[in-house]
Amino acid sequence: MKAALASVLIALSLAAATTAAADTAGEVRAIYDEFRAAQNARDLAKVKSLLIDSPEFLWVSDGKSFWGPDALVKRMAELQLAEVWRVDPEIDKATIVEVDDHAAYIHMPLTLTIGLKAKPDVIRFLVSILCVKKQEGWRIAALFTTNDKTN
Repeated sequence: MKAALASVLIALSLAAATTAAADTAGEVRAIYDEFRAAQNARDLAKVKSLLIDSPEFLWVSDGKSFWGPDALVKRMAELQLAEVWRVDPEIDKATIVEVDDHAAYIHMPLTLTIGLKAKPDVIRFLVSILCVKKQEGWRIAALFTTNDKTN
């Protein structure tokens, strides 16, 4: 009887851990989806609200480090002066790496379409995004982008 009870308790704890990991993955995907939608809407106030409010926020883009949410907003505003700006992630290829209950990475390929309407550039990237759970919910703490050279 004790062995059966112990087996049930172990099974329940494993199920709870699996559910927590699934919840984290869903929440991280959701914060990224909000971030993507805000970028594509050119809503930089919304973009900024999804970042941690800290000078330690980091975006690595084009081989340069941009520290703090204001630096990301300034850089993104410059890029969004282009006639065309669209981020298209391959969310079906996203991988979630849970660091702990309050931190996880989402990694995926994405396509950035940017430039003139008549002939925009289409750039393939790999992006890794560190998300952290704060009192106000999940926020983005860091973004790392590099050109996708897998194809």
